[in-house]
Amino acid sequence: MTQYFGQYLIRQSEIFFTSELSFALVNLKPVLPGHVLVCPKRVVPRFKDLTKDEITDLWVSAQKISSIIETHFKGDSLTYAIQDGKSAGQTVEHVHIHIIPRRPKDFEENDQIYTEIEKADRKPRTYEEMAAEAAELRPYFSN
Repeated sequence: MTQYFGQYLIRQSEIFFTSELSFALVNLKPVLPGHVLVCPKRVVPRFKDLTKDEITDLWVSAQKISSIIETHFKGDSLTYAIQDGKSAGQTVEHVHIHIIPRRPKDFEENDQIYTEIEKADRKPRTYEEMAAEAAELRPYFSN
């Protein structure tokens, strides 16, 4: 199945989770290790445009994914973030939840993470690095 993240075609090797209405992929430019994205399968630019079923599936998926991500990346907390619209820092016009495992003192100021999410100059990973991370995560969701 072909999957898009906004206008970007996503390789199946980057996707580690799918549900009826959502999918999750590893992040091209993670803020911290384990930073992943959960998206509705339907390309929808704004949260208000999602159906009730899509909202439910998206957040139930985020909950399932987050417990695995937190443990796998040895976090003790999580940051969930949605940038809903250009003025909120959304750069890809497709609703997505950032899930980021957190550890004590991973940023000098805790809320600095939101500044980091908005930075466009983070170094992108290679497709091979992304595929390897997705392959590590995929077995957790093979049920």
